[in-house]
Amino acid sequence: MFSLFSAKPATIPAPGDALPGRAEAIPTATEHFVFHRPLKAPVPEGMAEAMFGMGCFWGVERMFWQTPGVWLTMAGYSAGHTPNPTYEEVCSGRTGHNEVVRVVFDPAQVGYEALLRVFWEGHDPTQGMRQGNDRGTQYRSGIYVFGAEQQAAAEASRTAFAPRLSAAGYGPITTEILPARPFYFAEAYHQQYLAKNPGGYCGLGGTGVSCPAGVSAGGGPTAS
Repeated sequence: MFSLFSAKPATIPAPGDALPGRAEAIPTATEHFVFHRPLKAPVPEGMAEAMFGMGCFWGVERMFWQTPGVWLTMAGYSAGHTPNPTYEEVCSGRTGHNEVVRVVFDPAQVGYEALLRVFWEGHDPTQGMRQGNDRGTQYRSGIYVFGAEQQAAAEASRTAFAPRLSAAGYGPITTEILPARPFYFAEAYHQQYLAKNPGGYCGLGGTGVSCPAGVSAGGGPTAS
């Protein structure tokens, strides 16, 4: 990735200090390389969406498109201030954005709780503003929720997972859980990158600690 080993700001800029961005969306792909569906397709009736930041979005997106019940995935930027940022702007640390993956899923096939397990087990959520050797605010751990049900489920899963990480010698969870903010599509070459480049870089590494099942509020699927 662009920022491997490079020095980046360790804090998210205030809105007034962020780059100005632009009014128009940056170009991206038109079709999902794996699912062959329009990348900007609306969420179908009966389906739901979720959004996660786990480090480099190349590997994150692959984890979710490989999850049964997921209908569409897309790489992009969110949880920051700059409208319609470019990859280089996000990597500068001056937009406040995180590299995220937005997921459209069928709750009849996969519950939100199952997506949370992919999230917790797929990366190290204790590393702050980095993931492995990828350093910068755009690699922070984050769950960006659509509605109160997802919020409750995300918080319950964090509470349940924390003692397991502690028992394995890890520090406190640094994952932010926030209401979803505008999602900006990343450039075309980032979309489904590891499907197009099977030997490409993936800096993700889980902790080896399993996330307990049955931790969502209400015990059932938690789609918005």
